[in-house]
Amino acid sequence: MTASTNGAAPDLSRLSLNQKTVNAATVPEVVELCRATGIGSVGLWREPVADFGLQATVDLVAEAGLRVSSLCRGGWFTATGAAFEEAIASNHAAIDEAAALEADCLCLVVGGLPAGSRDLSGARRQVAKALEVLVPHATEAGVKLALEPMNPIYAADRGVLSTLEQALDLAAPYSADVVGVMADTYHVWWDPKLPQQLLRAGNEGRLLSYQICDWITPLPVDTLLARGMMGDGHIDFESTTRWVTEAGYTGDIEVEIFNADIWAADPRQVVDTMIERYASLVAPYAG
Repeated sequence: MTASTNGAAPDLSRLSLNQKTVNAATVPEVVELCRATGIGSVGLWREPVADFGLQATVDLVAEAGLRVSSLCRGGWFTATGAAFEEAIASNHAAIDEAAALEADCLCLVVGGLPAGSRDLSGARRQVAKALEVLVPHATEAGVKLALEPMNPIYAADRGVLSTLEQALDLAAPYSADVVGVMADTYHVWWDPKLPQQLLRAGNEGRLLSYQICDWITPLPVDTLLARGMMGDGHIDFESTTRWVTEAGYTGDIEVEIFNADIWAADPRQVVDTMIERYASLVAPYAG
């Protein structure tokens, strides 16, 4: 295991490896990476879980002694007509999968503007409509729905919620035991209201997940792959982690990186670097 800067093994009990950080790895490979390095939890994605088998994944994670910090993803609520109904059906299935995995939360990427639309307000109303439909099922299943605000560069095509404030306002009508928010540094680092909204999320009991990666420049042509390893970009992880800690968050800290060069690298080397950066840049400020 990688050593910390003072020579002692770092405490990785709260560190989570999101599958996307080692994108080509299968469920068994991701679980083994966590087991071999002492990482405490794993963030899973529905597609590779389906490929390996839901029950097989449940059993493998349990055998490895891991927690599931999140299941990604539900959402895509902004479609209309039959496409909206298909999205709702998919989200019902995602809730059941999250329940089976005992995931801390189900990540909701809410969706962008429908094709040809410029109606942001209308798209956000669709998200509210979807929550109204899904909350009873999530309540019954014991699953927490985590709204993920996304960086504004994705408002048109991936996420019409751009700030924690918007996400918290949408969550407000529902119990904090059912609907909350995710704070991903890549998406929220720029927000001048971030300290106040993290504190609000903590006070309301709605801060369900803390995800980390860096904002790198220049942005690649495919901005979806613009996430960097912590320390390679512009985000102040000390301040952000302190704010998250002051908000009362004690859950897992999940590294989720979309980056073509990182995906092409050796997964174990990626994880070793991730551990080093977490131990030096994040863990000292996580309480």
